[in-house]
Amino acid sequence: MSMPDREAVEVFLQEASEHLQYLREYIGVLQEITPRREDLERLYISAHTLGGTSASYGFPRFSEIAAKLAHVFQYAMNASLGEDLHGPLTEFLSDGISLLESDLLEISDTGKELVDDISAFKERYRFAFQVEPAPLNYPPPSDRHASFDPEPASAVFAATGSYFDALPEDDEVPAEILEFFQPEAEEHLQIVSDCLLSLEANHSPEEINKLFRAIHTVKGSAAQVGLKRLGGIAHRVEDLIGRLRDGELDPTPGVIDLCLESVDVLKKTLHKQWADESEMRTGVDSLLNKIAEVAPMDVEEASGASEIGANPEAAISTQAAASQSAGPKSGKAAGAAAVKSVRIALSRLDRMMNTVGELVINRTRMLGRVTELERLRDTLGFSKERLQGKVAEFQEKYEFNRINSTRGALSPATTPTPQMLTNAAAGDTSFWSEFSELEMDRYDDVNILSRSMTEISADVNEVLSQMGGFIGRVEGDIDEFTKLAHHLQDEITAARMVPIGTLYSRLSRAVRDAAQSTGKQVELDLSGSETELDNNIIQQISDPLVHLVRNSVAHGIELPEIRREHGKTELGRVTLRAYHRGNHIYIEVEDDGRGIDYERVKQSAVERGLVSNDTASRLTERELRDMLFHPGFSTAAIKTELAGRGVGLDVVRANLNTLNGEIEIQSTTGAGTKFILKVPLTLIISPALFVRCGQSNFAIPLAVVEEIRRIRADEIEDVGGKLLTKVRDVVTEVVRLDSYLGLPPLEPINGYFRMVVANADNRQVGLVVEEVLGKDEIVIKSLGEYLRRVKLFPGTTIAPDGSLIMLLDLNRMIATEPGERKSIQASSSAARIFAPGSAAIAKGSIPSDAIDRVHHERVVVVADDSISVRKFVGRMLEKNGYRVILASDGLEAAELITQHGCHLVITDLEMPRMTGYELMAQLRQSPSTRRIPVMVVTSRAGAKHRDRAMKEGAVAFLTKPVQEDQLTEAVEQLIGTEAPQPVA
Repeated sequence: MSMPDREAVEVFLQEASEHLQYLREYIGVLQEITPRREDLERLYISAHTLGGTSASYGFPRFSEIAAKLAHVFQYAMNASLGEDLHGPLTEFLSDGISLLESDLLEISDTGKELVDDISAFKERYRFAFQVEPAPLNYPPPSDRHASFDPEPASAVFAATGSYFDALPEDDEVPAEILEFFQPEAEEHLQIVSDCLLSLEANHSPEEINKLFRAIHTVKGSAAQVGLKRLGGIAHRVEDLIGRLRDGELDPTPGVIDLCLESVDVLKKTLHKQWADESEMRTGVDSLLNKIAEVAPMDVEEASGASEIGANPEAAISTQAAASQSAGPKSGKAAGAAAVKSVRIALSRLDRMMNTVGELVINRTRMLGRVTELERLRDTLGFSKERLQGKVAEFQEKYEFNRINSTRGALSPATTPTPQMLTNAAAGDTSFWSEFSELEMDRYDDVNILSRSMTEISADVNEVLSQMGGFIGRVEGDIDEFTKLAHHLQDEITAARMVPIGTLYSRLSRAVRDAAQSTGKQVELDLSGSETELDNNIIQQISDPLVHLVRNSVAHGIELPEIRREHGKTELGRVTLRAYHRGNHIYIEVEDDGRGIDYERVKQSAVERGLVSNDTASRLTERELRDMLFHPGFSTAAIKTELAGRGVGLDVVRANLNTLNGEIEIQSTTGAGTKFILKVPLTLIISPALFVRCGQSNFAIPLAVVEEIRRIRADEIEDVGGKLLTKVRDVVTEVVRLDSYLGLPPLEPINGYFRMVVANADNRQVGLVVEEVLGKDEIVIKSLGEYLRRVKLFPGTTIAPDGSLIMLLDLNRMIATEPGERKSIQASSSAARIFAPGSAAIAKGSIPSDAIDRVHHERVVVVADDSISVRKFVGRMLEKNGYRVILASDGLEAAELITQHGCHLVITDLEMPRMTGYELMAQLRQSPSTRRIPVMVVTSRAGAKHRDRAMKEGAVAFLTKPVQEDQLTEAVEQLIGTEAPQPVA
């Protein structure tokens, strides 16, 4: 298996493992007398997704078993299973999930499936794998023409009663053909969707003609490349749209719904997203049956469809004729456009952008080298100044003083001494007497040395001048290099840019469907469709935007009768606008509905135990709006498809945080609500502010930085465990980077700290650092596979000296508290010491005999990454008198055991940060914890997992779903009813 294939399979393995774990945990829903439809729907989606993805990755046997599981859940959604079927079905589902888990392990190890095990499973459960009777043989096309009975239009499908069976089989289509055909067909289907949505509001003949041309092109192209089934389905959709064009049908909501459903079926067929052929048969038959009811197939159309299915050349000629009828001008324009454009894979653009990022890194490194060169020049200039000073001092001390002393000691009648004639160039010494000192200079070794040092100083000065000019030219070249790199970056970024209008069709569809399901009248107003964003960002914000517009319809827009009572029009309005500002794109989703019901938000917060009644009454409107982002929070009174499930704005904000984006809510009661999203233009290259704390450098996204200031130490106050200060009369939370990251403590310089004021999660935060180094553009690099769970640092960049600079995520810094700020859970003994009346006991006012002896509680640590499993098992144990400490993974469990001690550890095997195996290994390494018994409760029922757990030191092994009596009995056997002092 090649490396890219292996990486793709790893994605499938991770996703499949999560779905299987979900199925294993919640399969017990079928045991209920009246299971909720929502629970069955979730189970069906998980099983259906397993079947689809496994088939696309080339594991057909895995897909077949998963499809059977999905079938059971789908059946249960629409019909009663019957009491006598629950036993066999439950056994079938449990064994099926176990088989899929084993098959997944085999795929992970060898890349192959357990063929024998799957065959044995199918043999055991024959009732689920009944062989379908073979379809009847069809007469050849020529005979079909000869014996065609014109009475019923659907006689073509009378042989099996299935429209799907009448469709021709697909040819073998090469992958390189699909690579070009699928994007083209996707574009035409997008045009079909856009035209259908606009037809509903404005019945324009031009839109209908454009719609017909697009679906006609899909039909002809599909038949041409060999996707005959797709072409056959598109042909019937074309018939339906043709009747719209000819005026035989009106674009009523029902017809538009049918056309949109046709687009969905065509897309699933195009991308082969059906779980299996039976599901595809059901979906296609349902669609074609609806089309036949609205637009019955004529005799000529039926025979034409058969001809096209058997003879794709006919479809090609038909397409050619249609394109000719569309006009020669459009054909020429399309040909010119085809010559001037070329399709480029997004992955190639990503690699090009990464190369530009490397250019930016090299430019930064070059600037670092120039800075070092300037530093050397300054050092050399300082040395030159010292040299010149020494030369001047030497000349003054020796040369000029020597001349003065000589001038005072000699007379015209005095004969020169040998010391005066040391110059080798003097030659005959007799001539000195003929000249005075003013008439002829005397040069000795001291004079020559002085002049040589002067000349060397002048040479050094010349070198410095030339070096300065060279550095200036290099800086100019680097500036030009920077401009070219930025220009290349802008060009490649522009190539990756996609108009946000590409999302508007999907958003229009979402608003339309939500309005129909809620019985509301809603109009969607779109503006700024030409605003462009990076394609990756477009893909990541699409789901949040869909949720926001659905949220506006479900929570914001009122029912027509309520709007009339408040003096509003019955037609509600949802406005979506996008615009560019600086290096960011702003997207606003606004409705004219009821606005946020703050009283309802308070009530929901109290009901969910997030705040007390007293605290809720003191919350400001901004704090209440922030409460909407709490995981699982919802104000809906009942659960529907659109609202009430508690999965919403927290996911929206999490997606935006990964993009270094922000979301803000503005609301006016009775007037509406506005969501403002702020996202960067691109993610690969962005400006950052560099700071230093101790010996470590960090980077902060410049987009969130508001100002840099000094702050006195006495201006920071500790209020309830939080550091607070005031910045321009705004209360600001202060985070000391040294204490947060466990770095050496900072000391104020001249009584002041340096603080970076930033906007994180719509809150003003002050980050205390040691030094602010400056700003620059950075290329954000991933931390890699092993550090992907370190969420505080979303990435890193490379410094000019080659070292790594970590990028800080301020949103996570203020959302999570460091370990020393977490509240410590008190045991009953500790709570008793500070309980009411404890002061009297401490003072001795109460006799010791009157004080009840405190029995040590039996403490159990439950570690599981599923919050539902943690709480479920915790309630079981608390009901039986145990004190339970919950941990979300092995690492948190290890910390809690060290802090509190315990008598028993119940752990899952698969958890983030630290698995159950690693937790058991760590407990066995410490003398203080090696005697703590460990019970494993997991969905992994295989012998391989059990043996490994026992080898690591587990004393009990239970398989999910675990029953209460089974769990409590096992716990009682391990730690008994009377517990000694907890082990720590």
